[in-house]
Amino acid sequence: MTLKELRDRILLQEDLNFLLTNRIPRIALTRWMGKFSKIKNPIVRDISIAFWKMCSDLDLSEAKKSKFESLHDCFIRELKPGLRSFDPNPNTICSPCDGIVGACGAIENDQIFQAKGMPYSLKELMGSDEVANRHRNGTYVTLRLTSSMYHRFHAPADCSVQRVTHIQGDTWNVNPIALKRVERLFCRNERAVIEMTLTKSKQALTLVPVGAVLVASVRLHCLDLQLHHDYTGPQTLTCNAQAQKGEEMGWFEHGSTIIVFAPEGMQLAQGIENGHRIKLGEPLLQIAA
Repeated sequence: MTLKELRDRILLQEDLNFLLTNRIPRIALTRWMGKFSKIKNPIVRDISIAFWKMCSDLDLSEAKKSKFESLHDCFIRELKPGLRSFDPNPNTICSPCDGIVGACGAIENDQIFQAKGMPYSLKELMGSDEVANRHRNGTYVTLRLTSSMYHRFHAPADCSVQRVTHIQGDTWNVNPIALKRVERLFCRNERAVIEMTLTKSKQALTLVPVGAVLVASVRLHCLDLQLHHDYTGPQTLTCNAQAQKGEEMGWFEHGSTIIVFAPEGMQLAQGIENGHRIKLGEPLLQIAA
């Protein structure tokens, strides 16, 4: 049996999958992985990437470079120029990343869902009444990044970033199995709340990158710092950064989830539903004409 076949068999055993990825010292392992992945030793690098390829569908053919300094360097790899294009329609909000669409749809006042029958509160996730109120009865889309995907995220439209709130938390796995078992999982995990204003329509758009086991670190260019579990700076950081549609905003250290929140009046783009695989730059939301 190959490692991929063993992986697939484990993934099909939900109890075992949940046990192996959650009933472990999550935060300690996440800290260790952050240090281990940055080791710039050719042997450690090559063995780590080879093992990663055997255990996943990792494809490095789209990577801008073919040689990496470390496992971390491979995780946050850039794409070759021209591989992703952004929908030019100014009324289209594009996907900020490659991902798999999870729960999505209408926000019912303050309630949203991580999985069927598993609601959570917009206010609790964002840690602010003010931010939550901008999206009551609006629309949301959950985008899950697997470990082998491109891990950088980009501006979904022409916009400005006014404020980022870092909320320290746990590092539960964010795969579908965990989302069906752990109540309010996104509200428990490490996350950043990125408040944005669309340049054209002046509407609010909020991105919430959520950390996970082995992945509780995010880098944001607008702040020029790294937010992680041991970050001891201020929780709320103000900025006034302009970004054009498609411009890189930052990256996850490994891969996790981004939840996109839009105000009332925006709709899901055609084809956006649970399980849909989407590429960076493809239509995600539509502003009403």
